[in-house]
Amino acid sequence: MSGRHRQSRDPRGHWLLLSILLPAMFAALLFEGWTNHEIDAAKTRRPCTEPVPEAVDKGGPVLRIKDGKVSSASMPARTVALTYDGGPDPTWTPRLLDLLRKHHAHATFFLYGAQAARHPDLVQRIHDEGHEIGSNTYTGADMGTASAVRSRLELSLTQSALAGSAGIQTTLLRMPQTKATDTLCGAEWQAAQRIAADGYTLVAADRWNRKPSQGVVRQFSQTESAYKETEKLLNNRNVDKFTTVTAGIGAASGDTSAPTLDRWLGTGLIWAKALGHAFTSAMTWVLLVAGALGVLRLLSLTFFARVHVRRLTRFRPGAPWLREVNDPVTVLIPAYNEEAGIESTIHSLLASTHPHLQIIVIDDGSTDRTADLATWIDDPRVMVIRQPNAGKAAALNTGLANAMYDIVVMVDADTVFEPDAIHELIQPLAHPAVGAVSGNTKVGNRRSLLGKWQHLEYVFGFNLDRRMFEVLECMPTVPGAIGAFRRDALLGVGGVSEDTLAEDTDLTMALWRAGWRVVYQESAVAWTEVPTSLRQLWRQRYRWCFGTLQAMWKHRRAAVELGSAGRFGRRGLSYLFVFQVVLPLIAPVVDLFALYGVLFLSPVQSVGVWLAFLGLQLLCAGYALRLDGERVRALWSMPFQLFVYRQLMYLVVIQSVFASLIGTRLKWHRMQRSGTAAQHLDQQVEHRSLASR
Repeated sequence: MSGRHRQSRDPRGHWLLLSILLPAMFAALLFEGWTNHEIDAAKTRRPCTEPVPEAVDKGGPVLRIKDGKVSSASMPARTVALTYDGGPDPTWTPRLLDLLRKHHAHATFFLYGAQAARHPDLVQRIHDEGHEIGSNTYTGADMGTASAVRSRLELSLTQSALAGSAGIQTTLLRMPQTKATDTLCGAEWQAAQRIAADGYTLVAADRWNRKPSQGVVRQFSQTESAYKETEKLLNNRNVDKFTTVTAGIGAASGDTSAPTLDRWLGTGLIWAKALGHAFTSAMTWVLLVAGALGVLRLLSLTFFARVHVRRLTRFRPGAPWLREVNDPVTVLIPAYNEEAGIESTIHSLLASTHPHLQIIVIDDGSTDRTADLATWIDDPRVMVIRQPNAGKAAALNTGLANAMYDIVVMVDADTVFEPDAIHELIQPLAHPAVGAVSGNTKVGNRRSLLGKWQHLEYVFGFNLDRRMFEVLECMPTVPGAIGAFRRDALLGVGGVSEDTLAEDTDLTMALWRAGWRVVYQESAVAWTEVPTSLRQLWRQRYRWCFGTLQAMWKHRRAAVELGSAGRFGRRGLSYLFVFQVVLPLIAPVVDLFALYGVLFLSPVQSVGVWLAFLGLQLLCAGYALRLDGERVRALWSMPFQLFVYRQLMYLVVIQSVFASLIGTRLKWHRMQRSGTAAQHLDQQVEHRSLASR
């Protein structure tokens, strides 16, 4: 195989990056979702089925358990240990700290590790102002029902958060949802013994019927009501001292300096938490914007399709303001190893109702019988030119140099034409401002699921887009499968450029910049053969996408030009950039966040939004099928398309963008043909014949 068609080695490094980045993002989402979900869910606990141990029930609120023996301590008379659970809260924790400082009081803050990692500055302030810090676990989980692994994770993550935020570790723990010691019963008591064996001092609270003058441990949350209760208690004249738990019982502080390694690990946790929170917040907005753009696109496509329908008669043969175009036409068929379908393509063109045709087959160094099969077709209208392998653009330019007529139609060698397709295709050229016309390409081999997906894409995606592009006068591509051009327009832009891999897109953009209009003629129908495997589809779409990016970059200055060129640049290039580059690039992250929404936010709402968007897509696709005269029963395959086909397409964009950024030179990939497009045309002709009887 020659150099022009030899496959280049695709860049691989970004797949390693993507395989690391996406799981890392998903892990961050899972961690953030687990944290928030557990904090929100930590509101109730199971009722006790076993009595509280007597030593606990009759002891003080500060408990140590060693070898099954319980020792407890209480606050001295007229001493109150203020304790605050949960948080730190960005609103009420600073206010509580200001209130305590005003009254020269100290307290013990039992913090959620997740909140400490989210608000490390508040943890540092609590520590700097002389208050004591204890653990309230990482998410506030019910330790009585938590597994041993979950329990260790809750405690260790909290220690890491405290080490990273304030450089400390603590031996104080308040078990979530535990109030007075009489709540330490059943499974909660079993968990308390396991936790105390790791060196923790457990702190409950005194019953509210115990008076402050007797010495108490008071338990508050970090809320507005806690602020008011604290303010009232601080003004109680029967209390001499407001202090921390350990200071109240005369023990060593529960806070000690954390080792350096623990501080580093804690800092890493804080960064991971911050990134996860920022990522979920950002993705919420990205998802909203992407969803809004997606809906706007669907509505716009439908609206402009309706506008296009009302304008259809302007380029019809016999329109009162346009002459019917019957000028002779030169058809160019570039071919490279197309023996499977070349005969069907030529025969379909020879059967055209348009009377005057010159058909030029340019064999671009084929290694099979492509040129021979074309030569053996005994018709004077067919000319076969053999040339060394030089690529599709070069083959088209060779054909253009040998064209006899002023109207040129470019055709792919795997495409078969309806009998009236050529005549319908050239009618818009009656308007002197029109330099090129895009035909209506349909999928011939659509029996497989992959074929049905591509059939829907051609009808719903490509053809609806073309209707909108024509109305907005910004058509970016006349497809290589079926397109008509003025010969002088082609020569005026230097022929078909070899600068990009998407020679059809490059040529169309060049025509706009030269001042020509490009329109869509949906009545000019040709049937093409699409890839039959995911590998072939990948190669085809990679080439298309890579070439489109090249063409967009080449013609980027069109947006600042005047007239039709500027209109095309501002509308067409902007549309391609947003909907064919930016949105596919963020699609993997959007999918991850959608899964996050199902797992942790609102499954019903998330699934409902997805179904609503799917329903809107089905309605628009059904409308597109009706416009193209296709059966709507093909819609059954569309939901499955969103789980495989969509992912393949955005991976193609990622690969193409990365290849463009690093300057990879991609060769012309070709697809293995089976020649099945003609079979579908034959079926259509037979169906019409039976219907007319």
